[in-house]
Amino acid sequence: MPKTKRFQKISLTQTKKKGLGGKQQLVEDIRSCVEKYSYLYLFSVQNMRSNKLKSIRNEWKDSRFFLGKNRVIAIALGRTKESESRENLHEVSKRLKGQCGIVFTDKPKSEVIRYFQKHVESDYARSGNVATETVTLQPGPLEQFPFNMEPYLRQLGLPTSLQRGVVTLLKEHTVCKEGSILTPEEARLLKLLCKHMAEFRVTIEAVWEKEDGAFEDIGNGRMLEKEDDANESADDENME
Repeated sequence: MPKTKRFQKISLTQTKKKGLGGKQQLVEDIRSCVEKYSYLYLFSVQNMRSNKLKSIRNEWKDSRFFLGKNRVIAIALGRTKESESRENLHEVSKRLKGQCGIVFTDKPKSEVIRYFQKHVESDYARSGNVATETVTLQPGPLEQFPFNMEPYLRQLGLPTSLQRGVVTLLKEHTVCKEGSILTPEEARLLKLLCKHMAEFRVTIEAVWEKEDGAFEDIGNGRMLEKEDDANESADDENME
């Protein structure tokens, strides 16, 4: 009887290496943007949400965002003064750590920083986030939940039962305490209760200018404190 060809073991050495072409294209795209745009901004992201970042990209269609793959971005810009594609780009590479990215644009510094300072959105916390308040539920009917959710609520730790077809909390229950690290169950309960405990925020950390190769470590938008009121008013008009 012939051997079946199903579930045959395949040596990983026989598979083709994936991703190299994509990384090379990313390097080329970044180096092309270095020559095309006037500014490069390094930004960090708190409580990353793909849909919210996508909406920002849609508003900034005349700019180019690169997020993730910090090592590849660093290679494209140049990790050292000797390997950088333009003067002082290695300063950006040194700061590519954690949840961060870069954006190429022709928008001036004050406009970019002010936009992101104002662009803060509340959202549901995830497991691992810190609770910003104590949430306690009192015993009684939880009429916001349909009856078929009762088993799921018990799985999440709520002491509930069905009483005449209504989900009912049997005793007082603290969902989370302020300052504590949220568990997956607590995060799911807070979402079901429509409690926001996180903020999606993009912070400009540094800026590089193509014209003279100037690099400035901004960090949390401190540069705006140096501007006068007249410049701030003019920038607000431009944003509109």
